[in-house]
Amino acid sequence: MLTDELPVTPLYQEITTVDRRTNLPHEEFINEYVKKSLPVVLKDAAKDWKAMKKFTPAWFKEHYAHINKNINGVNYNMGDFIDMMLTSTAENPAPYPYNFDVKKVFPELMDDFLPEIIYGNIDRINHKLMPKKLLQGTTVYEIFLGGKGSSFPYLHFDALFMHTQITQVYGSKVFIMYPPDQTPYMYPFPDNPKFSQVNFLNPDYEKFPLFKNAKPIEFTLLEGETLLFPSGWWHTTKINEPCISLGRAQLNGYNWDNFIKDRYINWKKKISIAALPVLAYGKIVGSIMNAQDR
Repeated sequence: MLTDELPVTPLYQEITTVDRRTNLPHEEFINEYVKKSLPVVLKDAAKDWKAMKKFTPAWFKEHYAHINKNINGVNYNMGDFIDMMLTSTAENPAPYPYNFDVKKVFPELMDDFLPEIIYGNIDRINHKLMPKKLLQGTTVYEIFLGGKGSSFPYLHFDALFMHTQITQVYGSKVFIMYPPDQTPYMYPFPDNPKFSQVNFLNPDYEKFPLFKNAKPIEFTLLEGETLLFPSGWWHTTKINEPCISLGRAQLNGYNWDNFIKDRYINWKKKISIAALPVLAYGKIVGSIMNAQDR
């Protein structure tokens, strides 16, 4: 049964790691992970991607050295960044996140991430009834490049209540995750509740004492593996070696209503006259997609 609430299950209390699966049957994937709102690592989902073995730091430097990215007010071109990425250390880490919207910056690379990995029965993100305006505020396909010692600066869950896919195209990445039922320990920003105020690398327990109760699930996502996890799971990352990742937003029946509500609230602030039609459209299209799901 589809619901507009994030699933809460006593299984969260027992989870200490994330399952790694090979050749996972689709029906089992849906029943054991999607419906239960649990993360899973698929070891072979991206095995046929052209990106595998093709995308390396040297390859990006050769083909895209001119591309620029601004981080904290400083511009870094790809050529210089790759050098920094390869020599990055814990004491002197390369700037991060060095990330790009694939469709905007590297549209010619989209075919290298096929076949698509879908978190559900149908791909609602790319559905013909999905207006692109509703996706404003998130990046559907995003490449991240990082070096040893770098880390994502925030503990968070993803924009628009999207589910998340991360595939390690090159190198590995450490994930630190907390289930949705640990939200009371995360101290979300009042004006941005998808982000935690806690510096996970050096938590201030005097200011955020409940964070002591948070129990992280920490694991390394290896090259070639794909992590899929549901909306509402708090997460961040650390990098122990040069790596390249593809992030992909995912939308299905279990986060659809929260996604539409998020869009409604956002549009009400900016263009109030368009907010109610978003709710109506979301209900109609959601019903159509639910039928297709079944």
